[in-house]
Amino acid sequence: MATGWHMQGLIVGWTVYSLTKDPLMLGMVGLAEAIPAIGAALPMGYVVDRLNKKVSLVVAAIVIALSAVATGLLVQEWSVDRLGVSTSITMILAMVVLNGFARSMYSPSMFSLLSVIAPRDLLARATAMGSTVWQAAMVLGPMVAGLLYGSLGVGSASLLTVAVMMVGLVGLVGIPSAPPVPTSEKKHLRTEVTAGLRFILGNQVVFGALLLDMLAVLFGGAVAILPVFASDVLLVDASGLGILRAAPSVGSVLVMAYLSARTPTRNTGRILLLAITGFGLATLGFALSTVFWLSAACLVLVGGFDAVSVVVRSTILQLYTPDDMRGRVAAANTMFISSSNEIGALESGVAARVMGAVPSVIFGATITLLVVAGVALKAPKLRNLELTTQ
Repeated sequence: MATGWHMQGLIVGWTVYSLTKDPLMLGMVGLAEAIPAIGAALPMGYVVDRLNKKVSLVVAAIVIALSAVATGLLVQEWSVDRLGVSTSITMILAMVVLNGFARSMYSPSMFSLLSVIAPRDLLARATAMGSTVWQAAMVLGPMVAGLLYGSLGVGSASLLTVAVMMVGLVGLVGIPSAPPVPTSEKKHLRTEVTAGLRFILGNQVVFGALLLDMLAVLFGGAVAILPVFASDVLLVDASGLGILRAAPSVGSVLVMAYLSARTPTRNTGRILLLAITGFGLATLGFALSTVFWLSAACLVLVGGFDAVSVVVRSTILQLYTPDDMRGRVAAANTMFISSSNEIGALESGVAARVMGAVPSVIFGATITLLVVAGVALKAPKLRNLELTTQ
């Protein structure tokens, strides 16, 4: 499912930029997914906590697969010729919105299932392994989609995307059933729905980790405007874009594979701060590079440093979250992730239009480094975190 998801992301990004040549439209793709993912997160988390997690996961996956079928038709050249560019872009964005709604159910369902499948003493390693699988999909998906798009066209790339998602959908059937955790405490619906967000905001360690990651990726992320760098700065085609999109995940997979066996439990807070610092510096290097393979190497480093942040953040959430609140906490976490990824995509698109692609990424990397310094000063519990004591 994740491989197909990331294949679809590359196809949509390249198609939208090819049709419009406007970096702001790449930001609009991110916004289209962020609005439902953020807006539906809290009520969807409540629903996930009240449902069998496997059921909610399969329902969300079916919606994602159906949106992939529709998107695969909309990006075809004959479809664009018949509908026109404006209508095609609008309908593609509508499918992205549908994906965002599905994601608001998929993410908390998967997060909640992990704690059912893995014993608590193995939860940190299981979290790292789960993240490694996700990052491996981020390598395979964009690379395959980019190569197919560049060599055989959008039709072949879209067909394989749908096929991969269907295989993933069948695979979800083997996941164990996970009924909701029973609770006798009855509270007002509004209190229940917002419980996850209030839990995060009331815990300095959890909130600090999520805020650090959100602001770093919000300003320092460059993935959304990679089509601009590929086409206008590095002068490569869709195949080159596929390599650039996959490069951060190559770094992530390598680092996460290591962290699966050696999760950082000592000096965890300091390691997290150093990793985000490295993320900002590698992003700065990417912005300044005009050589394709040097740019790809910088993105590998970006992914490697980000992997440390992902594993630490996910482990903190798994260890700190009460069992009966996992869906709602994961849903609130989705709001932070969507704010950083999809709203970050909008920020990247707007900044690239106003300042230009290269200056906008330099600006974002600088903001990331300032954010790390601020969190290090203002969140001592996070800075001194040792997961061995939890």
